[in-house]
Amino acid sequence: MVNIKQLNPASSPQAAFGARFRKFREDRGWTQDVLAPKIGYSSQHISAVETVRKPPTLRFSRKSDLAFGTTGTDESFEREYMEMRNGSLKEGFPEYVGYEGRAVELRIYNLGLIPGLLQTPDYARAMAYGAVERGSISYEQADQRVEFLARRQEALVRSQPPMVFVVMDESCLHQAIGGPEVMNAQLRRLEEMSARPNWIIQVAPFSLGERRAFDLPVNLLTMSDRSIVAYAESQAQGYVERETSLVAPMFTAYHQMQGESLSKTASVAKISKLRKGTP
Repeated sequence: MVNIKQLNPASSPQAAFGARFRKFREDRGWTQDVLAPKIGYSSQHISAVETVRKPPTLRFSRKSDLAFGTTGTDESFEREYMEMRNGSLKEGFPEYVGYEGRAVELRIYNLGLIPGLLQTPDYARAMAYGAVERGSISYEQADQRVEFLARRQEALVRSQPPMVFVVMDESCLHQAIGGPEVMNAQLRRLEEMSARPNWIIQVAPFSLGERRAFDLPVNLLTMSDRSIVAYAESQAQGYVERETSLVAPMFTAYHQMQGESLSKTASVAKISKLRKGTP
């Protein structure tokens, strides 16, 4: 009997890549020997990538996309590889992004910064270039971060787009990123996105105080089969949780915070007043 190594996708970005790659292969009924000539790598090489004994390369990722039909899609292995190379993904995030592009409902909570899926290119670029100035990444990597975010945003533009619920701590609106012009455009973007029928954007005011349900960013996804996925981040690591008994209470807390936050109309009014500089 073949001993198949069990994978833990949440253990590292490379493990998430290997686990997702194996799933795509097995979903198509392909053995490693069958896939090998399709991508130009030996079955031993494929096994090593799947089990994290060998890192994927750009060529391997592109050949895989061609074989799986994922080139240029939200499930692209090249996209995942580029983020791994940048070192900009926290553990757990590659796995989360794979779910995000297929979710039918997204619930997002953020504090301090505008959520990525709502960021303008200039806002995202200012954030990325700030990391360059701190010496964390290169300018090339910064541009790749912005490009990756744009692809995540594009993945939500579908014939049947997902419902997206966003609760932003009021601090997100006051953190000055990129200067007045960038912030003005970013606030206008929030107004425009809020006008879309599948986006519900709310502001959790400072007055919420101890009633604030989360102290860290949280993303909650509902998939087409109604399964639920949670993703949360600390300063150094991201975590994906799929166990219903653990995720369900997070949904409850999120709904409670929605009820405590400003309504959609009041939130847009606050954003508009801030953009126009009115009290």
